[in-house]
Amino acid sequence: MLNEHDPFNAYQQASLDARVAAANPHDMVRMLLEGLLEELERAAGHMERQRYEAKGVSINKCLNIVHGLDSMLDLDNGGEVAGSLNRLYEYCSRQLVSASVENSVQALLPVTQVITDVRAGWANLN
Repeated sequence: MLNEHDPFNAYQQASLDARVAAANPHDMVRMLLEGLLEELERAAGHMERQRYEAKGVSINKCLNIVHGLDSMLDLDNGGEVAGSLNRLYEYCSRQLVSASVENSVQALLPVTQVITDVRAGWANLN
């Protein structure tokens, strides 16, 4: 587990806080997608090592990020793209819960693929 009193952890958090404060909405989504992919890797590692408490924390972080991404969607004005992303995020949420209950790294793979595809599409918007 991370030690919250670790100076390196504090530095990382301060750096992240500064990037978030300076981010425009496009950058914020990119950062959330990157963070989600990193956390999915951590969750898979916890599952493989049978570290169930850490896996639960990691899956909750993933769910929070997915919900954050979903909450940023403008479903009223975003058209078909926003609706499609909303459905993808709902699928990812359900799949994350299922993967956690089953302790299945394999069940995380579709989420990783969806988010990788969304990230690639998002990168093309620049």
